Amino acid sequence: MSAEIAVDPDYYTLDKKVSADDDWKSDTTSLASEVARGRLENGRRYQSLKSEEYWSPSDDQQFEAYETGHLVALLLEYHQPKLLHRAPLKNPKNILDVGTGKGSWAIDMADAYPEATVRGVDLYPPPVNWMPPNCIFELDDLLQEWTWSEPFDFIYLRHMLGSFDEVGWNTLYKRCYDNLEPGGWIEEFELDVRVKTDDNSLPEDSELAKWGENFIGCSQRAGRPLNVQESMRSKIEKAGFIDVHEQVYKVPIGPWPRDRIYKEVGQLNYHHWVTGMEGYAMWLLTKFGAPTPWTADEVQIYLAKVRVELKDPRIHGWHYGRKIWARKPSEVEIKREPTEAPITPKSSP
Repeated sequence: MSAEIAVDPDYYTLDKKVSADDDWKSDTTSLASEVARGRLENGRRYQSLKSEEYWSPSDDQQFEAYETGHLVALLLEYHQPKLLHRAPLKNPKNILDVGTGKGSWAIDMADAYPEATVRGVDLYPPPVNWMPPNCIFELDDLLQEWTWSEPFDFIYLRHMLGSFDEVGWNTLYKRCYDNLEPGGWIEEFELDVRVKTDDNSLPEDSELAKWGENFIGCSQRAGRPLNVQESMRSKIEKAGFIDVHEQVYKVPIGPWPRDRIYKEVGQLNYHHWVTGMEGYAMWLLTKFGAPTPWTADEVQIYLAKVRVELKDPRIHGWHYGRKIWARKPSEVEIKREPTEAPITPKSSP
């Protein structure tokens, strides 16, 4: 099912020459080169492993956004004993990072748990020159059959909004459940695309105020929902997970908060938006924009206006983040017939 990748950037250089007699020349080598080159569209590079198009680019600019998103997620947990996860892990042996992106979380987890094997899986190889010996990056479509020989103790997902349609999400959570050890944990962190304020500092007619609904509309037409932070809990519960925990965050955009930590979160998140927004917008708007698909030039003009609003110090914008962590029942719990479904509190929104 999966192709294990030893990530060596020199291997993927476009001008690499392979002689006719080279024993390494094969269909697999050709596929690896094609995957690394990706598919170019509107000046951005997209994955080419999966025939179905995926909305997020896989290029240096987007990897920079992934990295700042990783730092935002870590800093939001500054008061927790473990920055990388909230699930109560005990000597995990096998860890899976779904949609690893640049691979930062997988690398950090491999350092934190040197006795564990950490697999980072995505549709495009992460641009890394070094990784711990217990960290493995693989190219794979996780909606296909999973064929790893050992179950996982922990499966982690982050920034996956827009990755799948409704059927795909349910399939993925079922795959996670089936491939976890009894008692193993799943954890997911997602951000909302809608910008809010507590002090009415965001004008209703601004582009930033309409940003979220614009892209939620695009995602509905594309069949790839962006409201994942609102729906992931119910889907995780539907897959069979129990002991569900939830944490909601108000994530600032820009350095406007007075609190020192949240000021830094806001500064990082501003960079996350600025570096990532073209990647978030280009595919969706040029294919599913309203009332008709936009041109690439129209998208760039629109983004320029949004960037000006993002930098306006009078706007105290933020958006929701939500983290869910839940447990697969133990073997005893699986065998036991439940008499009543456990009730766990839900927070709003």
